[in-house]
Amino acid sequence: MRIVSMLAVSAAFSAGVMSGGAFQATATAPAPPAPSAQADACGQTTAAQLRTTLYFGTARPKGTVSELEWQIFLRDEVTTRFPDGLTVWDAQGQWRAAGGAVDQERSKVLLLVHGDSAAARANILAVIAKYRQAFDQQSVLWETARVCVAS
Repeated sequence: MRIVSMLAVSAAFSAGVMSGGAFQATATAPAPPAPSAQADACGQTTAAQLRTTLYFGTARPKGTVSELEWQIFLRDEVTTRFPDGLTVWDAQGQWRAAGGAVDQERSKVLLLVHGDSAAARANILAVIAKYRQAFDQQSVLWETARVCVAS
């Protein structure tokens, strides 16, 4: 059955490429595993958690976010919402702007490991909203994945 499914997807993709069109699929994301299923996947010596990574650009219309401004934001907005710990590192990012040019900027990457709760999601959304407002940003990239944490 798996080979038949793979052949069907491959044929659909090839037909789209050959016709000059892009292959586009619509799918519903699978429901996250039930907490007990995720706990079982992690085993007895680890705990199921979420790893959230946020990417904050530091360029703004008039200058950049300074290291002092970032540290104050981290202390006042992030640490108060995620006091159990976090990791931050500097990065260099790039993207294609609406006009087609590739833009680059310094960024801060924030990694959080937390429980899967409505409160954690609300706190992440609040951090993003505060950063966008405080530093005149169009967006903050947010990615989340399920992880197992050794206890």
